[in-house]
Parts: sequence; C-alpha cells; structure tokens
Amino acid sequence: MKTLGVDLAAATRKTAAAVIEWTDGGARLIHLALNVTDEEIVDLFGGTDMTGIDCPVGWPDAFLPFLAGHLNFDAHPVLDHDGIEGRRLLAYRDTDRFVTRETGLIPLSVSADRLAHPAMRCAVIQAKIARDHGPQARDGSGRLAEVYPAASLKLWGIHARGYKGRGIPEAERLGVILDSLTTAAPWLDLAGNREVLAASDDMFDAVIASLTARAVRLGQTFTPPVDHAAAALSEGWIHVFGQLAALRG
Repeated sequence: MKTLGVDLAAATRKTAAAVIEWTDGGARLIHLALNVTDEEIVDLFGGTDMTGIDCPVGWPDAFLPFLAGHLNFDAHPVLDHDGIEGRRLLAYRDTDRFVTRETGLIPLSVSADRLAHPAMRCAVIQAKIARDHGPQARDGSGRLAEVYPAASLKLWGIHARGYKGRGIPEAERLGVILDSLTTAAPWLDLAGNREVLAASDDMFDAVIASLTARAVRLGQTFTPPVDHAAAALSEGWIHVFGQLAALRG
C-alpha cells in the first residue's frame, strides 16, 4: 500500500506532499516534496492507494442558499441565519463541530477564515482528479479523504503546539514534535529526511496526512455517524484516529 499526504496551501510554494510505502512490519517515506503543483498532486493521487488532504473538501450546506438568497433578494434563506448561532451554521460544517466535540480542537472555518483560498484550490484539484481518475466522495469513502494533522497528533498523545512558522522557537518545537513521532512510531523509516522535516512544518504536516490516510484506508478513523452521513457527502468529513501503533504494516 502507498498513501499520499498533502498539506495544501493557496500558494504552490507552501504546498507539500509525502508518500509512504507500507510493508509487513513497517513503513518508509519514499517521496517528500515542497512547492507542489496541482498536476503533481493529481499524478501522485493516481499512483497511490489513498490520499489524505489537509484542507476542507466542501463548504457548509447552509452557505450556498444563504449566498443565493442574498444575490436574488430572497430574504427567507438569509433571515434563517440571523444572529450568531445562524452565522455559526454558515461558518462551520457538521464535521467541524464533530471534531471539536471529539478532540477539543476548533477547525478553522472554510467560509469565514483564511482557509477559503486553499479550499478553492482544493475544489479545483478535486475536479482535476475527477476528470483523470473519477469522482471521489467527499466523506472519504473513496480514495480521497480530508484530514486534520493537529487533531491526529493530539489523539496520538503528541503535544503539537507552536511549531507553525519559520522562527527559531518554532523550529525547535518542530524538532521536539518530530522526535515524539519517531519514538511513538519506530517502525516509520523517514529515509534520511529528518532534518528536512524538522525545517518545514508544511512537509511535516504532509507526513501526518499520509499516516492518517493509512488509517482511513484501514477503516480506523471516525466515520460519519448516521445522523451526519448526508452532510458528510456534501460538506466533507474530517478523518482522525487515535491509535498510531495500529497503522504498522
């Protein structure tokens, strides 16, 4: 099995990809790249069994009717979301609320935060994958799943705060987190990429996304409960899991 992890940004230069090959008893990082284009992501998708992408794959179901109502001077779908609670339904998806309940973390809003630009790019990438390899269900039941590295790390018991950025404190923190990961997963061969990973939070997150993709493929992540299933198909579903050791080949 090969899994692809993508840390998607609006800019190509901040987008990273990692491919892990899984064998009996272990796993090896066989591809690691930064400055990854849409076309490279689509090609890597085609050569791997499961892809985990760190970016929302959809928007809240309420968001489009709200915008359409505003555009068409139709007050009803707009007034349905009057007040803070109504706006929360426009900002956060079913899966965002589920992840918050399960992990205590609050995902960024795809419609009201800085994730909007990467999500637009993600939608284009999904269309390119559909064109070349067939449509992929947004709930992760196909070969593409939305992942959230911060939540995965927290559930693995790895304290991962303060490593985003290019300063010395962030780099030191990332090195500590990477040490924690290799201690928790001694079966993961980074193939000489430790220093590179310790210098790039983007590439590190791509590795975590690839590890999570393995869990999705093995059916080890939280899947949408019955009352969330319909929303997951349209809005997307964040896949997280808690047993890092269970990934071992």
